[in-house]
Amino acid sequence: MKSFELNKISLTKYLFFTGKGGVGKTSIACATAVTLADSGKKVLLVSTDPASNLQDVFSTELDGKGVAIAEVPGLVVANLDPIQAAAEYKESVIAPYRGKLPDAVLANMEEQLSGSCTVEIAAFNEFTNFITDETAAKEYDHIIFDTAPTGHTLRMLQLPSAWSNFISESTHGASCLGQLSGLEERKGMYKQAVNTLADGKLTTLVLVSRPETSPLSEAERASKELADLGVHNQMLVVNGVLSAYDDAISESLYNKQQKALAAIPAELKNIAAFFVPLRAYNITGMENVRNLLTKDLFTVSSETINTDNIPTLNKVIDDLYDSNKKVIFTMGKGGVGKTSIAAAIALGLSEKGKKVHLTTTDPAAHLKFVIEGNANITMSHIDEKAELKRYQEEVLKKARETMSEDDVAYVEEDLRSPCTQEIAVFRAFAEVVAKSENEVVVIDTAPTGHTLLLLDSTQSYHKEVKRTQGDVPEAVKKLLPRLRNADETSVVIVTLAETTPVYEAMRLEEDLHRAEIATKWWVINSSLYATDTTNALLKAKASHEIEWINKVDEISNGNFVVIKWKAEDVKGDALLES
Repeated sequence: MKSFELNKISLTKYLFFTGKGGVGKTSIACATAVTLADSGKKVLLVSTDPASNLQDVFSTELDGKGVAIAEVPGLVVANLDPIQAAAEYKESVIAPYRGKLPDAVLANMEEQLSGSCTVEIAAFNEFTNFITDETAAKEYDHIIFDTAPTGHTLRMLQLPSAWSNFISESTHGASCLGQLSGLEERKGMYKQAVNTLADGKLTTLVLVSRPETSPLSEAERASKELADLGVHNQMLVVNGVLSAYDDAISESLYNKQQKALAAIPAELKNIAAFFVPLRAYNITGMENVRNLLTKDLFTVSSETINTDNIPTLNKVIDDLYDSNKKVIFTMGKGGVGKTSIAAAIALGLSEKGKKVHLTTTDPAAHLKFVIEGNANITMSHIDEKAELKRYQEEVLKKARETMSEDDVAYVEEDLRSPCTQEIAVFRAFAEVVAKSENEVVVIDTAPTGHTLLLLDSTQSYHKEVKRTQGDVPEAVKKLLPRLRNADETSVVIVTLAETTPVYEAMRLEEDLHRAEIATKWWVINSSLYATDTTNALLKAKASHEIEWINKVDEISNGNFVVIKWKAEDVKGDALLES
């Protein structure tokens, strides 16, 4: 794997950066844009990431049209607001039906259009303007996009039935249905944009990852999805690689990274791969952006922790026990350690005498977290793929009874959306909870507020519309009100002490509150600040976590826990050691 040195790499006009939240996509995209502009190129950088912190990165007020960066001659930056774009787009789709369709139907349409898929479509709608703009193509040597559309969204855009306006008739309850219904007039522009994406002479998709198993698997999935669509022009950038060590913590981290890189998924071995070293600093301010691809600065943050008292995970367990919670979810984005936190909570409650059922979607969970000799814990594993397949088959069987082939193809694609998977898995969770009336149920991986509202609005919708595809099962109907009962249900939000994971966790919490589901405890996992590392790089990096620990302290009203970074998979009693 070579170093990501731009003067040694042949780059296309359009560069799309994509990757899981928290891998450093925005940082790498910004550093690439600045480095190219510094070399004399004219560069346009466009961000469509809802969690983007571009304003902080460039210390400049940005807009959706493009602002010239004074410190970097030749660089123009546009920061699109996909959330706002999605809201405007949603209203444009629904407005014609107000007063013509029942309220329950409108509520269902509204929730269908509230998911991440719609945000992505709205973002794509916005940056289509940039990718098809002939003036911009002539003016700039490189146009860089921070956040690329997923394979699922691109397939959606390519389906002929996607352009039919049948949202008001559709009831299967998946996430992406109908979000293209108002875009007929842009069909030509979309086609051009999709063709540009697939043109290897014009475009490169840069998959950003970290030297860790979960982000590399995610990069492999994205790579395969895009290749299946004819987008083969890809490169991999692994961000945050530690190259040397001098204490126990840095040695453990080095070994863990090397192990993940040695086992790099097969799909990624066939594309050009580069690395960016682990840096001690957060990527804000022009100096840091310029240095990201070239050198490190071991600057230590002067910020201090605002509280003298950071509780351990045992405090969370005590609170869940004392308040007699019946259903406990651990929630957060992929790769933050939800499974180990769920297992720790289950173990802690069982040691206090509670009968606990731990259910998880982690395939390794059975092996990792079986705690021998504990009669109070039972476990189940939900196979996400099997549940998704079962749900897809059920919906498609009913869809084929009434729909044309084109429309069935549309429903089929819609059923590949992340939200559909959530619905399918949630149905399986609901069945587990229904059977476990006499136990505390701890659930690893939960549906978002959007998915819960979608299920809820679909329920109302079914009262209005007799014909239905994909019924809401009784177990789900019973569980939804239960989740809204704060006396019975608790959601523990898991995050990392970094910019994007915290922003994403905040959006998740807003989503849950919208669904009337209460949250209380936050867990900051894998914290370097909580270790006693003496390595200069890691020590500096740890100091930059303080800002985000304070942020979580503020958001959670002091109801948060910090768990230190560990190299090994934690199991057994070690789960309870914070």
